[in-house]
Amino acid sequence: MRKILFFILIQLNLFIFAQSYDETCVDGVCSIPASEDGETIYSIVSPVGYHDVPMIKQAKRLDSLDNKNIALVGGSFNAFTTFSELKNCFEKFYPTTKIYLLDEVGAAGPYSVYGQSKKTKDFQKKLKELKIDAVISGNCGCGLCTTKETGSSIAAEYIGIPSVTIGAPTFISQIHSTGVNRGVPVLRTAEYPGAFSADSYEELIKNSREILWPQIIDALTKEITLEEIDLYKLSKKRPFDETIYYGTFDEIQEYCLLNGWTDGLPVVPPTNEKIQEYLIFTPFKPSDILGVFPLAYRECSVYTVAANAVMAGVPKEFMPLCIAFVQCLKNGEWRRPLASTHGWSPYAWINGPVARQLGIDCGQGMISEKNNKALGRFIDLCMLNIGGYYTKENRMGTSGYLTPWTFSEDEEACLRIGWKPFHVTKGYDLNSNTLTASSALAWGNNVTPATNNPKQIMNLIAFDITEKQQNGLGNTNPQVFRTLFITENVAKDLATEYKTKSQLEDDLIKTALRPLDLRAYAHYWANTGSQQFRKRTLKEHKFMLSKDKKEKVKKTAVPEWYKDLIKEDEILTISTMNKGETPILITGDTNRNKFQVIPGGGYSTVEIKLPSNWNELVMPLGYRSIEEFYLHED
Repeated sequence: MRKILFFILIQLNLFIFAQSYDETCVDGVCSIPASEDGETIYSIVSPVGYHDVPMIKQAKRLDSLDNKNIALVGGSFNAFTTFSELKNCFEKFYPTTKIYLLDEVGAAGPYSVYGQSKKTKDFQKKLKELKIDAVISGNCGCGLCTTKETGSSIAAEYIGIPSVTIGAPTFISQIHSTGVNRGVPVLRTAEYPGAFSADSYEELIKNSREILWPQIIDALTKEITLEEIDLYKLSKKRPFDETIYYGTFDEIQEYCLLNGWTDGLPVVPPTNEKIQEYLIFTPFKPSDILGVFPLAYRECSVYTVAANAVMAGVPKEFMPLCIAFVQCLKNGEWRRPLASTHGWSPYAWINGPVARQLGIDCGQGMISEKNNKALGRFIDLCMLNIGGYYTKENRMGTSGYLTPWTFSEDEEACLRIGWKPFHVTKGYDLNSNTLTASSALAWGNNVTPATNNPKQIMNLIAFDITEKQQNGLGNTNPQVFRTLFITENVAKDLATEYKTKSQLEDDLIKTALRPLDLRAYAHYWANTGSQQFRKRTLKEHKFMLSKDKKEKVKKTAVPEWYKDLIKEDEILTISTMNKGETPILITGDTNRNKFQVIPGGGYSTVEIKLPSNWNELVMPLGYRSIEEFYLHED
């Protein structure tokens, strides 16, 4: 619907204003033409990057399901129940058809149009070897699993095999957009009536037979129509600086909101004149392409970044920081969880003299400071317009997302206590400028150590780390990413025992152990995919985890914080940390003794590129030279 309304509005407005005007523009405000009541008219460009994936021509659907080879490759959200019943349906109604299951065929995993993974290639090879005529994949019941399960259908369509993907109602639009964004015009779906894991065994069977089965037959046997293709197709490519709409300030707000270009709050109209002011503050050309990023696989130019910076109300001299954040999107491991139902929210921190020069706060109330909030707003719009992440379409956080935040590390405090700033630990020079993008599942506890004993403070941090697992109770990966905020007073106490951040991290890895019983209980009863109690008992599940090398299970002394609760001297525990996955930052109120563990996903660090005449550009705006903000290790 968004695409249809977008097309209509563009045509109407370009028709109305398709005549020659003598434009006079000052500060991005154009005097052509005034509205009837005298309001200023703005001419704006699109903040959306261009989709750069050619559409494939899909194979004909099947004439019948008789005498066919069908692959049922679903592996998520009780697929072992629903797909078992679908297999029964095939055997009953199409006895001459041969069914292959997941363990016989495998799955493709997430599909990338810019270089398929070995898993995807092996899956396509297997489909050809078995002469598969159609693929049925599912069950899509979360943001990440939708991308994963949809990948099998996309991989099949790319080699001429019809497919259908099963999903819960909320995820049907994500299935379609995932297909189009990867070059498949129409990805057929079968909609399950509700949440897979909330239904009983009897409901799963009944819904598979009565609801899914008829949809699957239609999806695999009815030809794809032009109407279906038109419903999901993307608009054609335009010049990146083409004016696409004229209107008053209020009309611009409504237009941007209608097209999904805003976070629901007012935006600064992205006029070409205003954008040009931002482009001065970067060493890149407006036409330089920074990348083609999932989820939407849109081509992103520097000009497009500037359009979103204008809309967000970011100061124009922040343009290098905005570009750096977009460059972080190239890192697939960091970007991967941002569509998940668990609600990973992106955020970023800045290191280097430019953070101090531009006033990116690292002190009390840091993320609520004006400059920090403006940059966080840019991240929100970047997710929409550059990444193509739309809530309720392909960004599937069950309860939504935190507003992105930004801050800087207190590098002077680092040097005062003898620790290296984060970017220096990653190999950058002390006076280099970097931006690190990360993601969080929650804001974390604000913990106040009531001791100056470094070992006890480390124990408290380790305790909080074991509590801050991904996905609530920690039912997914055993070892996960986190970011650790420490105020200077606490860091100073820790530094009496730990001379480097790395030494602190090493001790945390040894100490932040989680009892296997807690891990097994969470993984059994709060599993993000399927109901484990249908497969094995909790005791059997615990034994299975104990043999999994990824869990790193071993018998250890009881963690310090459990000693009064657990009578044994030793218990089975799992490791919760991997080396290099917990950035440690000195930041926050220097007058408070606090630490905070932010659970989340991975991170990506890039160098911020400043133009050679940076000082000449920013000093007239009231800034001191960047050299005045350099630090020296002595």
